[in-house]
Amino acid sequence: MEIKMISDTEYTVSGVSIKDIVKQRYCVFDFESTGINHETEHITQIGAVIIENNCIQESKTFNTFIKSPKPIPKSVEQFTGIYNTQLENAPLFKDQYHDFLEFTKDSILITHAGYEFDLPLLLNECKRNELPMITNTCIDTKALFSYLYPEVTEIIWTDYLIKYYNIQDKDLRRHDALGDSILIGRIFLRIIEELQARNINDIEFIDPVIVKRFQIN
Repeated sequence: MEIKMISDTEYTVSGVSIKDIVKQRYCVFDFESTGINHETEHITQIGAVIIENNCIQESKTFNTFIKSPKPIPKSVEQFTGIYNTQLENAPLFKDQYHDFLEFTKDSILITHAGYEFDLPLLLNECKRNELPMITNTCIDTKALFSYLYPEVTEIIWTDYLIKYYNIQDKDLRRHDALGDSILIGRIFLRIIEELQARNINDIEFIDPVIVKRFQIN
């Protein structure tokens, strides 16, 4: 897989290949962090859930707070609902990373906006802690939707996909890594349904897929 930034507003994704999409085992993951700059911020929560047999396995989850070396700003505390007091006795990233890798074993990773944020954030955490970066194939729901709908000009926010696919989210806690992982899983399964309706059994980014980047005001 290759991700190439082509402007301040767009990037391309190429080299993604997933065969027999319905038969695969997936791990949907999400991170919460101290802020939005993946180069300087730190992970505060890791959440993940398994999708098998085309179904979210809510009994197979991974969820942990992570003690950050820097405090969460008050505005981020209020936005995510994760407070510094909750992290005081949380494990360090280096002490939970192996368990996260084990949880994702033999799975294709699913993320939302992960090409822009979660994966670069994880890479920086691994570098800081001298740990190996995860190597699983990873597909981003933003890129997957853009693959299906190259004519769409809007930025593909989570809320955009919730509205587009009429996804139930009232039973989930938003901006919580596990809650958002389950939500991303629901979105992903709806995209899989659409791929099946088009008789698409394999995902192949033969030509680069153009994805709109999030814009922070």
